[in-house]
Amino acid sequence: MATKALEGIKKTEEYLTTLFRARFPFIYISTYEETRVVQLISKIAQNKQKIRSIRDVFVYSVTDGLKKYTASGQEAVNNANEPIEALNHIDNYNSPAILILKDVHTLFGNQGRNIDYNFVRKIRDVAASLKNAEYSKNVVIIAPSLVLPADLQKDITVVEFDLPTLEEIKTVLNEMIELNDGSGVKISLTEDEKEILCKGAQGLTLQEAENAFARAMVSRGQLTINELDVIMEEKCQVIKKSGILEFIKSDMSINDVGGLENLKKWLRKRNNSWLGKAQKDYNLPSPKGVLITGVPGCGKSLTAKAMSAMWQLPLLRLDVGKIFSGLVGSSEENMRKAIQTAEAVAPSILWIDEIEKGFGGVGKENDGGTSTRVFGTFLTWLNEKQKPVFVIATANNINALPSEMLRKGRFDEIFFVDLPVTNERKAIFKLHLEKRLKDSISKSFKVTEDLLNRLAEKTEGFVGAEIEQAVIAALFEAFSENRALKEDDLFKVIANTVPLSTTQAEQIMSIRSWANERAVAATAQDDMSGYTPQEETVEEIEKKTQERTKTEKIKRSRGGRTIDF
Repeated sequence: MATKALEGIKKTEEYLTTLFRARFPFIYISTYEETRVVQLISKIAQNKQKIRSIRDVFVYSVTDGLKKYTASGQEAVNNANEPIEALNHIDNYNSPAILILKDVHTLFGNQGRNIDYNFVRKIRDVAASLKNAEYSKNVVIIAPSLVLPADLQKDITVVEFDLPTLEEIKTVLNEMIELNDGSGVKISLTEDEKEILCKGAQGLTLQEAENAFARAMVSRGQLTINELDVIMEEKCQVIKKSGILEFIKSDMSINDVGGLENLKKWLRKRNNSWLGKAQKDYNLPSPKGVLITGVPGCGKSLTAKAMSAMWQLPLLRLDVGKIFSGLVGSSEENMRKAIQTAEAVAPSILWIDEIEKGFGGVGKENDGGTSTRVFGTFLTWLNEKQKPVFVIATANNINALPSEMLRKGRFDEIFFVDLPVTNERKAIFKLHLEKRLKDSISKSFKVTEDLLNRLAEKTEGFVGAEIEQAVIAALFEAFSENRALKEDDLFKVIANTVPLSTTQAEQIMSIRSWANERAVAATAQDDMSGYTPQEETVEEIEKKTQERTKTEKIKRSRGGRTIDF
């Protein structure tokens, strides 16, 4: 992993060196990290072996004017307090040089308005002059955002400047550890834990990463793997500023999800797969993502939240509705911005809840093709992404999704979450009863194996959400009479509940029919004790069970291929 990080640094350095040597007159770098860019350009300018002729470096800003960078410091250049004067200086300078202009993008206007045409004209004049100058000279524009008028698109070359690599962040962390050695701050980190902390800091600038490490040291007096949450809080700031993605803070454990052992086992096996060991020792790529479909209320969204805590990665929720905007081109730009933000804080988890509501109408819309273009941008990224962004998408109505999303390669696996079987219902009841009775007046209530068996038997066809609400409703019964919970309270609520499997039996059968060959069952085979999957069509099942109730029809089939991970 360190080798790849170094390759990334060298690639940017070599590309800039090539542009300087090839006399590209104007280069535009969009980044917030001015210091890193200036340091890199100064390093290139002094490397005679690569750039052939050592170059002087000048830096202009509206606050400091034009200054020359030397080995002893900075020297102000007189009569160059305006950007046009700085361009005149480099144009008339009689030695190889590089001029860095900070924040002059404000003179390029906003969406074609308020453009300083005198400055634009000067850039075009100087660009032509520098190409034929006696000495090699270049101008680099540094700005936090890319603003480029159409008049300058042929004269300026745009260069991407990535956020700090893992190796650069490691260097900062090691320097801080050395500086704080003997200062009283407890520092206890193995090499693997250092990598996890630095991975957590990826997506931050070097200054932000340094601030996060320093904040942990000052506020807690230590720097251990337990300070990973401080790094996540700093990342949260990056996400909030995007305005499209939402940072979901979850303190849930994967053990808070009752059942779904097959899905949970699949996720556990891929934990830490974005670390260097997986790539270096096993040549494994980072997992792409998973699509979870099935019956509403059976734990799909809960799994996404618990997974974030298990993997110790930031969970970002994408509301597809926020992507679409009335301005022409803004919807596509919003999707690109969401993707860039997710990649900036990678490794991360991108959660798209009820994805069919956002992309279900693709191809049928009357919006001039905006939905199709946004969907195409997302699919292309999903298929080709290189950054470790794990996508977890949930869907209740899988049939509403375009077929392009379901083909192999988009997601690593498609899981089907069905109505909980007996063992899963027991686990869900136990989880909610023990969690809610722990500190209540009913904490003496005995959750026995016999009680769980009877509850599971009475709730055939209940989804996980209905079981949770049954426990809550029973506690309300006890609360209203100011007494401890009784078993009768639970059974009374259960008897009065009409489960989703009855009200939406036809929809569930349809989903199961789709999932039989196309998805993997999230329930483990061991939990399906006493159950034999049927390979019958919906019509065959209905024909054989005409005299049965809807819930009994549901019992005869189960969706998803029974693969044991």
